[in-house]
Amino acid sequence: MGGWKTSFIFRSKFVNIPNFITCTEVRESERMNIVDKLFGVRYVTLFEPTVFNMAGMLAADYDGAYWTFNVLSNGGFFAAPRGDTIYGVSCPNGFMGKLSANALGLAATMYAYSHLSFGDGPFADLCGIQYHLVREYMFQHPEAQSILRAID
Repeated sequence: MGGWKTSFIFRSKFVNIPNFITCTEVRESERMNIVDKLFGVRYVTLFEPTVFNMAGMLAADYDGAYWTFNVLSNGGFFAAPRGDTIYGVSCPNGFMGKLSANALGLAATMYAYSHLSFGDGPFADLCGIQYHLVREYMFQHPEAQSILRAID
């Protein structure tokens, strides 16, 4: 899937999306280095709580989990609950369905990036760029159709 190359300008930054995007789970020993490099202190103060809140908003049966960190070959980052739980979701846009833990993580991360991108300054810009990087990867996901329906 994927297969096309996308380029766009986001807030005066040129972003080039490769044809195929790989996803790598971050090793336990590297987790804090990755989020510190990408988000700094805002990971703990803004990003992480927003992602967790979005997961709870989307899935009533989400009651906390250990989350994996995932880096994408296009520079994107998302978090997802670890495990094989299937979550029932009910989204603000009216979509109701089921998402795997990984798909819920993608959706919650994208909701968080979108929400946080409406602020001012470099962190908002970063969230806007990350949203688009993760969205491009999402199109390769086996649950892309359901994720897209959840976020659209």
